[in-house]
Amino acid sequence: MLDAFGTDNPGDYIGGFPDHPHRGFETVTYMLQGRMRHRDSAGNQGLLVPGGVQWMTAGRGVIHSEMPEQQDGAMEGFQLWLNLPARDKMCAPWYRDIAPEAIPEWRGGGVTARVIAGATQGVAGAMQRAATEPLYLDLHLDAGAGFAQPLPAWHNAFVYVYRGALSIGDTAVPRQRMAILANEAGRDGIALRAGPEGARAILVAGQPLGEPIAQYGPFVMNTNDEIFQAVADFRAGKLA
Repeated sequence: MLDAFGTDNPGDYIGGFPDHPHRGFETVTYMLQGRMRHRDSAGNQGLLVPGGVQWMTAGRGVIHSEMPEQQDGAMEGFQLWLNLPARDKMCAPWYRDIAPEAIPEWRGGGVTARVIAGATQGVAGAMQRAATEPLYLDLHLDAGAGFAQPLPAWHNAFVYVYRGALSIGDTAVPRQRMAILANEAGRDGIALRAGPEGARAILVAGQPLGEPIAQYGPFVMNTNDEIFQAVADFRAGKLA
């Protein structure tokens, strides 16, 4: 799941995201504008700033809050939910703040690629995950610039455009639209090109787990019984 959030009206974000639980997956929050303070029941806290990433593994359960540390200006970014394999869903919670300067970048041909996870053009990203093999690129393309990325045919992948517009082959992808890529046999990657105003987009891909998914609110498990247990544990205070 991808949540693209953004507003320059403080009334829309000033309430933030008070304490709420998660279990069974990872959240990857990437900030474009604004400042957000993270605190969780495992004792972690950090300040998410423009260009920074917060990577949290909920595992067996965590309660956290994400609250703005600003009174005006724009708040914009993305939160990606990255599933965990069944064997890891009840692992210990984990958290990492990744500062903007700790995210590797590749530049060439009018393109800057910020490599949050995975690798591109020989540049390894700030994060790697063996089970899901995520690729997470923030692409900044000058007018008319092109970019190609090899992808395993069986991986799921999408592109979300947040500035300008681009095309993938003959398909135009305007601002605030997502292009979901085919993962059929013989597919070997993606080639995209920015429009006359340039473009900014995120490219996200990963290895499908091939396991059942049961999701209810902030819990992502494999069965309904596991969802019921997560709700019961939260109500009993066992996620605190």
